[in-house]
Amino acid sequence: MLIVDTVASVLGGVLLLRFWMQAIRVRPPSSVAQFTFQLSDWLVRPLRRIVPGVGGYDWASLIGAFLIVLLATSVMFIAGWPVQAVLLQALQRFLQWILYGFMALLVIEAIFSWINPHAPLAPFVRALNEPLLRPLRRVVPLIGSLDMSLLVALILLQIAQLVLGMAFAGR
Repeated sequence: MLIVDTVASVLGGVLLLRFWMQAIRVRPPSSVAQFTFQLSDWLVRPLRRIVPGVGGYDWASLIGAFLIVLLATSVMFIAGWPVQAVLLQALQRFLQWILYGFMALLVIEAIFSWINPHAPLAPFVRALNEPLLRPLRRVVPLIGSLDMSLLVALILLQIAQLVLGMAFAGR
């Protein structure tokens, strides 16, 4: 089960990253693009024939990520869980992947800002985080010269994780 979850999480994370990069129109560095597209094209290209991009969004990548989590969660169906419970568990895991992905991007940005703000990937990660941080920067004041919006975003994402867990706990 651990191997299935790990492979599914990596592949699902790549598909979600692909969706997010396209949704906010961030061009990835060539190494990231090559990794992302080579790892996910086998699923995204066939899905695009069924689910075209609408509204400027790569729905095939998002649906692909959900299909991966659904496939990984279907092990519970084999273990005797009812279909509805498996679908709800898959939805919860999918939403958790999204929240964990945003948290990981924020942590990576924090590490870059401390260790090497001029690293080649730093502008890319900043661009991925900008849609999350921009609204917070309007509300959260600078403390000295420190931008606390990143910390506030992490706390809000953790609160969202807790709410998600409570929402699905009462199924």
